[in-house]
This record gives sequence, C-alpha cells and structure tokens, in this order.
Amino acid sequence: MRLWERTKNAPTRRGVAYYRHSAQDRQENSIEIQQEQVRKFAAENDIEIIREFADRGKSGLSVEGRDSFNEMLHEYVEGRKADFAYVLVLDVSRWGRFQETDLSAYYTGLCLQNGKQVVFTTIGFPKENDLLHGLHLSIERYRAASYSRELSGKVWKGCAKIASGGYWAGGSPPYGMCRLLLDEKRQPVQTLGRGEHKAIHNQRVTLAPGDEKEVETVRRVFQLFVNEHKTPEMIAGTLNDMERPAPGGGRWCRATVVAILGNEMYAGVMIWNKTSQKMKSHSRPNPAGDWIRAEGAFEPIVPGELFHQTQAILTAQEEARIRKYSDADMILRLREVHERYGTITGRLVAATKEMVSASTYAHRFHSFDLAYQAIFREVVEERRKQIIQTIRGAAIELEIFDDFVVIDNYFSIAIQPTVPIARGYEASWIFHPDQRAQVDLTIGVPLSCPQKCDVLGYLAFPRLMFKQQVRINSTASDTAELYAYPLLALIEEMRK
Repeated sequence: MRLWERTKNAPTRRGVAYYRHSAQDRQENSIEIQQEQVRKFAAENDIEIIREFADRGKSGLSVEGRDSFNEMLHEYVEGRKADFAYVLVLDVSRWGRFQETDLSAYYTGLCLQNGKQVVFTTIGFPKENDLLHGLHLSIERYRAASYSRELSGKVWKGCAKIASGGYWAGGSPPYGMCRLLLDEKRQPVQTLGRGEHKAIHNQRVTLAPGDEKEVETVRRVFQLFVNEHKTPEMIAGTLNDMERPAPGGGRWCRATVVAILGNEMYAGVMIWNKTSQKMKSHSRPNPAGDWIRAEGAFEPIVPGELFHQTQAILTAQEEARIRKYSDADMILRLREVHERYGTITGRLVAATKEMVSASTYAHRFHSFDLAYQAIFREVVEERRKQIIQTIRGAAIELEIFDDFVVIDNYFSIAIQPTVPIARGYEASWIFHPDQRAQVDLTIGVPLSCPQKCDVLGYLAFPRLMFKQQVRINSTASDTAELYAYPLLALIEEMRK
C-alpha cells in the first residue's frame, strides 16, 4: 500500500471501549463477544480504540466494585489522561442496569460534559436533530433496569423452590456444618469445600455435620444451656477457656452463643429467606411467616427435643428481659425500693437484686430524678389538672395541649408539679424548665411529702432565663422565695 493510501485509510477519530459481564449474564454477553462487536463497529466508523476497560463478574446495579469503569471515568474522562472523543459500549445494559435510570443518564452526561460522547454500538450514532434518539435511550435504560428486577425475582423463586425441597440454596453453611453434594438420584457424592460448587444442573446440595470438634462444640453449647443452666455469657467464657475458636475464628461472646442456640438448622430443619437483600439494597430481617422451612431435611446435630427445650428457655428469658426493662416494671421496682427505705439513691438501686442500673433509669426517663417523679405520676397529673382548673376558674381563656397550655392565645406555660426527694434531714425539689420553643414559662409546683403531695407554692422559670435544671432545698427558703409567685397574680402579670 502506498503512503498516501495508508494516510487516507487511517482512523481519524479516537476512543476508548468499555465491557462488562456479570456472573448472571448469558454467554452471548461475554467480554470477548462484546470486544469483537465493538472493535468491528470502531473499524467501520474509522475510530481508533486507544484503551479497553473490562469488568468481569461485576453487577451493573451500581458503580461500586467496578474498578475499570471507575478508572475510565475518573482518570480518562474527568482526568483527561488521554485525548479521545468517544466511549464505545456494546449496549445500554453493559453500561449498567441502574435501578434509578437517571443514574445511567448521569454517567453518560458526565462523559458528555467532559467532551466525550458515549456511543452504544447496537444503536449507533444519533442522526442530526434525531428527537427519537433520547427516547430510544430512555427505553433501553428502563429495559436494562427491568431485566435485573425480573432476573432477581426468578432467582428468588428458584432458591425458594430449592429450599422448600430441603436443599441448600446457597451461601456459607452454619458453624459445625458442611455442604454435601448429592447426585441426580440424591445420593451423597462428596463434601464441598470453600469456593466449590455443583457442576451439573440436576445435582443438589444439602447440609451435613461438619468438623468433629465444631459439632462437639455445638452440642456442648446446648447441653450447658439446658442441662447445666449456664447463661450465654458463662458458656462463652467456658469455650474461651477451652480455647475453642468461635465462628469466624474469633473469641466467643454472648451474641455468638445465642445465635447458635436459636439456629433451627442444628435440629435438621432447612431454613431460608430469614433476611432479604435484593438489588444491592441493605439486608433486612424478614418476619418468621416469610421463612421457607423444610423439617427433617438433613441429619441433625442436636435432638429436636433438646432444641425445643432451648427455645422455651430462651423465650421465657426474653419475656422476662422485656418485662424487666418495661417502663411499668422499672417504676414498680423503684416504688418498692422507695417504700422500703423511704428514699431513692443510685446505691440502693445497685444493691437491689433484679433491678436495672441507675444509668438505665436516667437514660429511659432522661434523668434519675425524673424516674423518681414517675413513681408518683398519677398524683402529679392530678395536681396538674387541679391547677389548670384553678386558672380556668378565674375566667382566663386557655387552650390545653398535650403537656402545656396556651393562655389568651398569647403565651404558653408548662405546669410541673414535683415531689420532694428526701436526703437525710432535708429534702429537695428538682425542676426541669421546659426548653421547647412552644413553651414560654415553666411553673414549678413543689409538693409536700409523698404521702400527702399538697401544693406548697408556685415558682416561675422563664425559658430564656433557665437553661438547666433548678434544685430547691428545703433548708434554703430564701432561694425558693426568689422564684415564688402567687399563681393567679403571676398569670395576670403575664397577660399584661
């Protein structure tokens, strides 16, 4: 070929090519087949491919993990590492099966913004003033997203059918178990190691007891819990002392023990669909009614009766835990301590068996003294209603909200009756001025001893002046007088 003929036929345009093939894609979408077709398109259109990028076994639902795609985008498109005009891709689905089709358009637009045109070779270059080209791309993006959704649904149904038949639908087996390959006649073939999979479509995989030491450990966990009445924490300590590796190779803790005690697979029951994670979404637990269960699917590690005894104990313990940490039970036990000692302190709570800690009370009720006030919730609420009626009886217009009132549609008050906390020879009232923007004034109402709870007076705490709790001691009458006002006089003053 003569020099001027070579120059005439040389490509005048430059581009890069991108290929993607995921594990779920059919063979006709392989990297090599894509490469052949894209190179043919480039040759027919006088485009020189200066660099090829390929992501093998990568999902197109997002750009996460697609190293070649990200390198092409950040270094060659945005970074302008090389001079070229086109990004060649076989079709829209190879660019990505984004569930938000706007994301597919976003990455295309990002290339265009940097002077690079994305060309899908199965569609070709758009014709000048072709208004249908954009519509065609939108349809293809929707089809790519729909394909992934349909494929996800088909995969889920297939796995559900396999699991309902008592076979393993995929993933790592539980601690102490292994995957056992079955032939077409459902006879054992071999144990599958990590990374090994069945090679024939009609073969199936089930579970079987695995490593002998792990199997013995699982059985010991159940026996310690049911027969020796050990807590999960104690069992974890025993196994750590025995230097038995936990699942994953770490140390045993309460969570790993409880996970084994609650796993019905150890009783020979195949369970699938306990959690869901579809289309790159976050994993979430499914309700028990959605689980796929097949009893007697494989050889159990622990007898069914032992497992059911375990679940009965776990259920009773969980019910006791929920009851112990319920508001009603926490207040009941706090009331019992108060009736026994006539006061409440953190040390008394810590010394009382079966009680939660003082810090738990503080967290649940926002402070330990508010937990103490909750003991007298009924009488405190009754005094609050009486005070509201007193204000209403003075022909003052007010509107009652959940826990504050609005007077004359002009200003708002929160009424806070408080029972004294005994501390040796004195008592103290602790008030928490309301910091909400809807409340202008907190009226603190010190009550007499818890036996009578009579109103002793009224204290005014404007929101803008009090940002922290206020403690009034019974031995400091001058401090109380500093904030004290007659109730109705205070209201009238605020109405002016």
